[in-house]
Amino acid sequence: MSIILTRTPSPEASNTLSASGIHPVLSRLYAARGISQRTELDYSLKALLPYRLLKNVEAMAERLANAILRKEKLLIVADYDADGATACAVAVKGLAALGAVVDFIVPNRFEYGYGLSPEIVALAAQLAPDIIITVDNGIASVDGVNEAKKRGIEVLVTDHHLPGDALPDALIVNPNQPGCEFPSKNLAGVGVMFYVLMALRARMRERGDFTAGNEPNLAELLDYVALGTVSDVVRLDQNNRILVENGLKRMRAGRMAPGISALFRVAGRASHKATTFDLGFTLGPRLNAAGRLDDMSVGIACLLSPDDEQAARLAGELDHLNRERRTIEAGMQEEALAGLSAIDPADRYTLALYRDDWHQGVVGIVASRLKERFHRPTIVFAPGDAGQIKGSGRSIAGFHLRDALDLVFKRHPGLILKFGGHAMAAGLTLDEARLDEFAQAFETVAHELLEASQLTRQIETDGSLPLDCLDLDFAEQLGALVWGQGFPAPAFCDRFRVLSQRVLGGKHLKLRLWKEGTEFDAMYFNHADWLADEIEAVYQIVANEWQGRKELQIYLQHIA
Repeated sequence: MSIILTRTPSPEASNTLSASGIHPVLSRLYAARGISQRTELDYSLKALLPYRLLKNVEAMAERLANAILRKEKLLIVADYDADGATACAVAVKGLAALGAVVDFIVPNRFEYGYGLSPEIVALAAQLAPDIIITVDNGIASVDGVNEAKKRGIEVLVTDHHLPGDALPDALIVNPNQPGCEFPSKNLAGVGVMFYVLMALRARMRERGDFTAGNEPNLAELLDYVALGTVSDVVRLDQNNRILVENGLKRMRAGRMAPGISALFRVAGRASHKATTFDLGFTLGPRLNAAGRLDDMSVGIACLLSPDDEQAARLAGELDHLNRERRTIEAGMQEEALAGLSAIDPADRYTLALYRDDWHQGVVGIVASRLKERFHRPTIVFAPGDAGQIKGSGRSIAGFHLRDALDLVFKRHPGLILKFGGHAMAAGLTLDEARLDEFAQAFETVAHELLEASQLTRQIETDGSLPLDCLDLDFAEQLGALVWGQGFPAPAFCDRFRVLSQRVLGGKHLKLRLWKEGTEFDAMYFNHADWLADEIEAVYQIVANEWQGRKELQIYLQHIA
């Protein structure tokens, strides 16, 4: 069941924005997303929050500046998702541009699991680094850092995940660590690494380490930062919107890395009109496919490709892996729905599913799909090592998934072997024999933390769109702006008459709609059931381009 809600913007904020020269409808949209002043829409790089507000960032910059001066060997240890891959690319390219001796490794999730484990430290030690730098991981790597210290290897942690009860004995830059006053807690791992580089460059400039003309332009890394930030589905507060907007500008101007350009081409998307949708739903999944099914070193190699030829070959490999991922995901989702046929999800607050033939690399996506379908916190498990199972969970608004797992962990000692994550996504490991015990404990916690009303999906819209804005120009204007997690793309709600409809490819509806004397083309993707002659629809407007022609198209999202 779903209910449609209309966002209620502050009239005062909307009027203030309109008075500053912003289109009245855009003013309403911005005000409904908490914007009250035009300055909050300043996406220039000078509006970024100062790096000095990050705890330990200046100490880390000093340590890295000294390491560069002494030619110490730096080794990046990356996470195996798109955020980790882009953070690794930013670290490698940025540090090399600043004169560092730098290399990287990324754990294969099926052999080593997540983070700086003692096993990864042993692997890293074979490369004899002086310093290990973690990107998008490390805040929970207490044992890994201790192992590195035993081997005489220093560790610098850059991460954005929530810390556990104990912190590793290392220099840490993480906006979510205790005592950090950085106002934005929403930086992705790639954003944290970019900030470390800004601090490092500033420190090297103060020390006079640059000769005339050889100071690197870190803005050249913003295409990576934008891709990783959007792909990790972190909240797009103003600071993140600045990073993403400037990354998109580089892409649209053709000034992106060969690897990112190749991902646009293999996905069939036009980089000159790059959007956050492209990053989150076409490039990001292809990059993530490497870490899910194979080895993220393929994805990082694509991002770091020095030329178009190598980039095209590696992007092709990523595209092939993504197609394979889709096939596996579809099969798992079908099996999960079949397994749920014996129960009524409406009777439960949570879902916890497992099969011994499911793929560990795809459980997170399947959990996301099931969460969207049933609007329940969902965890999907696949086989791990030695009788263990590994799960990936996705949550709904109002249910902090990592905190919920922490409650289960503390109330049932030994039940959860390890866990970590965010409010909306988390991972964990259990003994297979204790799955039912975990599912019941997780359900109990959900009953305590959730109201029954929160299990009804709420579809937020921006209300009716005036007919004079239902045009190509306004669709293009909206499409060029930065939207995403926490700053959702506009969705409208209106009544239409259905003039015609037909099924495309067996699963999509193509329609001709009528409103107030004007006809519109529309699509309802992944929906093949016939609609009534009159509909109340939640929709978005897009500037669709086909064979060199642009036209307005309505994308239906929900029918009341």
